[in-house]
Amino acid sequence: MAITKAKKQDILAKLEGVKNDSDSIVFVSFKGLPVNDTVAMRAALRDQGVGYFVAKKTLMKRVFGEAYEGSMPELDGEIAVAYSADAIAPAQNIKTFAEKYKDNIAIVGGVFEGAFKTREEMTEIASIPSLQVLRGMFVNVLNSPIQGLAVALNALASKKSA
Repeated sequence: MAITKAKKQDILAKLEGVKNDSDSIVFVSFKGLPVNDTVAMRAALRDQGVGYFVAKKTLMKRVFGEAYEGSMPELDGEIAVAYSADAIAPAQNIKTFAEKYKDNIAIVGGVFEGAFKTREEMTEIASIPSLQVLRGMFVNVLNSPIQGLAVALNALASKKSA
């Protein structure tokens, strides 16, 4: 169905906002996803602070085509844009839904740190742990020597008292 010129201008403005305000953009291929699953996915993404927007590929190419380094990935089929101010959240959340709905949703590529990325690169970025998990890992690294010392002192105290 053809859309009006005014509607295209609104979509272009929305995509410009996505380009200017987002640290990371993921191009998502979706096909055959039931409406109730789509609504649930959009709600879950919104709860995580990730926007999700469907637009024409020609309008996406017009806005994103020359804005970033490298070449834009091939956008085949129905394409949506997932975006966020958090650099890793869109890729992680879309990867989660791609695992849940294997035949219906897939990462096609994206934009990360001002450059276009391929499907493989965006999937790799999606597997980076969240900031909370990384902080927990860092605290564990800091705590490990102290814990080892406490175990050694406890063993030494047990040996002396025996």
